[in-house]
Amino acid sequence: MSDFRMIVRRHGGPERIEREEIAPTEPGAGEARIRQTAIGLNFIDTYHRTGLYPVDLPSGLGNEAAGVVEAVGDGVTDLKVGDRAAYALGKPGSYATVRTVPADLLVPLPDTVDDRTAAAAMLKGMTAAYLIGPCAKIEAGQHVLVHAAAGGVGSILVQWLGAIGATVIAHAGSEEKAVIAKQLGAHHAFSCPMDELAARVREITDGRGVEAVLDGVGKASWDASIGSIAIRGIVVTYGNASGPVPPIDPLVLSKAGSIFVTRPTLFSYASDAAERRDLAGRLFERIGNGLTIPIGRIFALADAADAHRALESRSTTGSTLLLP
Repeated sequence: MSDFRMIVRRHGGPERIEREEIAPTEPGAGEARIRQTAIGLNFIDTYHRTGLYPVDLPSGLGNEAAGVVEAVGDGVTDLKVGDRAAYALGKPGSYATVRTVPADLLVPLPDTVDDRTAAAAMLKGMTAAYLIGPCAKIEAGQHVLVHAAAGGVGSILVQWLGAIGATVIAHAGSEEKAVIAKQLGAHHAFSCPMDELAARVREITDGRGVEAVLDGVGKASWDASIGSIAIRGIVVTYGNASGPVPPIDPLVLSKAGSIFVTRPTLFSYASDAAERRDLAGRLFERIGNGLTIPIGRIFALADAADAHRALESRSTTGSTLLLP
């Protein structure tokens, strides 16, 4: 079977995703070619497709995958042909059967992490690692509100936060998804309308609110996030599943209790190979200690458009994979 990738030539809906035949390229200096066995799907892929996050067209899609190193270029000393490896970040283009990438993007996989788990976990799990650690600096004993708690990142956050001793308040888009969040270890799980959520959070916390909100939903959850935060707490808005957060009036932050708001990206917390491997190492350690990476649905790579439709319809839970 010939090699191919999925690309977009014009921004728009899932129907804009096209198949393009490719030939494997020889890696140059500092590069490696990886034969991909599993590819992770993330909401940011839809932003690149629609143009919410502009990319030069035509463009590949996807930022994470796992597979086997097939060739290495000059100067690559920490990877060899036959090594299992995975990556996140880099230029969009992981929706492909084979790909040549900068070798320092690749993280060797331990035997305890299989390819599908790695593809499902790299971007989402490294995101969870930086959100909980260097970004929000969450500690044991704190209360944390997690939006989209049964989704790809949310399902990892719920487990990780519980493991470090935080009290997890989960919100999900349906009762079924709230049950999933509860099963993952959330101490409280709701699927109530957003305009009721802050009151529920205040009730649980004796009126104080939560020390941190981890919000990948965006526009639809913004008011609930602000209404749920404690004095000097932090709202981390890291995704736009419902659309971008509206412009922020600094006085709103003052009135909410001198709160902090940040809009981080994984790239800022994994800007070099050392940071990427550190975050991946934290993730692999958590997986080794029992963190599960729920994989909800699997699509053929050629059916990437259907996978995007499923993701945008909120009909997925956990991580979604594409298989070449």
